[in-house]
Formats: sequence, C-alpha cells, structure tokens
Amino acid sequence: MISAFSSRQRLVLGQRKVADKSNEITAIPELLDLLTVKGAIVTIDAMGCQKEIASKIVAKEAGYVLALKGNQGTLSDDVELFFSEQKARKFEDTVVSRHETLEKSHGRIETRSYTSTDGIDWLKERHDWVGLKSIVMVESTREIIGGKTEQETRFYISSLVADAVRQGDAIRSHWGVESHHWVMDMVFRDDECRIRRDNSPANFATIKHIASNLMRAKLDKHSMRVKRRLAAWDDAYLESLVTGAG
Repeated sequence: MISAFSSRQRLVLGQRKVADKSNEITAIPELLDLLTVKGAIVTIDAMGCQKEIASKIVAKEAGYVLALKGNQGTLSDDVELFFSEQKARKFEDTVVSRHETLEKSHGRIETRSYTSTDGIDWLKERHDWVGLKSIVMVESTREIIGGKTEQETRFYISSLVADAVRQGDAIRSHWGVESHHWVMDMVFRDDECRIRRDNSPANFATIKHIASNLMRAKLDKHSMRVKRRLAAWDDAYLESLVTGAG
C-alpha cells in the first residue's frame, strides 16, 4: 500500500494497493492518476526516482523534487561528482542558490545547508529526464547531546528552477510523512495488525486513513491518541469528528 500525503494539510490524499508480483514503482503513477496535483510540488524518496514517474508528474502540471541514490546509476554519480568538484572550487564555476536552516529538537541541533543550481545543460544532454531543470545538494550536520556529531549528504533532481529556499522547504516538508507513519504505528498500531487476507489490508488501511484525517482536522488541545480514545468513549465527540463541528 502506498499513500499520498499532503505535508501542508497533514492529510492523506489518496492511496493505492500495490498489486501482487509488482512494486511501488508501478503503483506510484497509478496513484498520481487519482490526484489533482496541478501547481503542487511532488516529493518522493529515491525508490520513486524514475523517468516514468517524473514524466507523469510533469504531465499532471506539477513540479518534482526526487531523491537520488544508486538506483539511477550514472545520474547519481554525475550529480555527486559535479557537486564535489564545484564545492572544492567554492562554486566559482557555476551560479548557485544557497540556504541554511538550524533546528533544535529532541536533544539535538541540526544544521542543513541547501545548494541548488540550474546550470546543468551538460547533465540534461547525458540524461533524458522530462522537466529536469536543477539539482540540489543537502548537507546535514547533527550535534547530539553528549558531543556526538553525525553528517550526511543527500542529492536531488528537480523540475523547479534553482531556488534553495523553496526546494529546501519541499525537501524538509517531505519528512512530515514520518509523523503520519508514527501515528499509524503508535496510535493505530499498524505493526500489530494481523489482517492479511485478500482486500482486507487495503480496506482497513482506508478506514484508518479516514479516521486519521478526521482527527487531524479536529483542531483542539488533544493529541491524536487522546482523540481516538475520546471518540470511543464519547458519542458527542465522535459526532464532532465525523461532522467537523466544533
């Protein structure tokens, strides 16, 4: 099962069951066909960095920021080598857009440096990707209480013009889906679910996503866990979730 999650609204917009003997790569274009994404920025992790998916996003009049890893072979290698060489030259040979953020949470300080460039005609000639306009490098440094430091560098391709602020926001917002995964695991106990036969897993996932959307839409002081309990205990509260009242 794959889902489309709106980071801004924090809602599940749609889902698609992955067919037997298939995978997410074939299911993502089918899910996109169900959605109206015109004007939106679609972010997908490296698994979804595929030419067909990029083409589908552009055809739907949306933009994309797709994570790169080794699954794209020389494309990933070329982007990483380019940024490595340009960084060594302090980006004197190309025009870049840069942005940096600092975040303090959960006992750690994380600095993220975003570098984007659309001076990539050479890359577009070597790799035929629909809509490709820029590439992005994200360098993260995490300082954890106790003195431990972790560093990570990630790369992306994008159909947007080079804008480190906008692309950085899209990349950061992508991980908002992790909060949804946490809710599914901790509030709806996904990992403990033993529903496995036929269409039951997809049907039950649909019900849980609807319930999650209704609870997120209820703007009150309660956590998602408490909202679920109140819905079970209090018919009036359950009615307010379903109707959107209050």
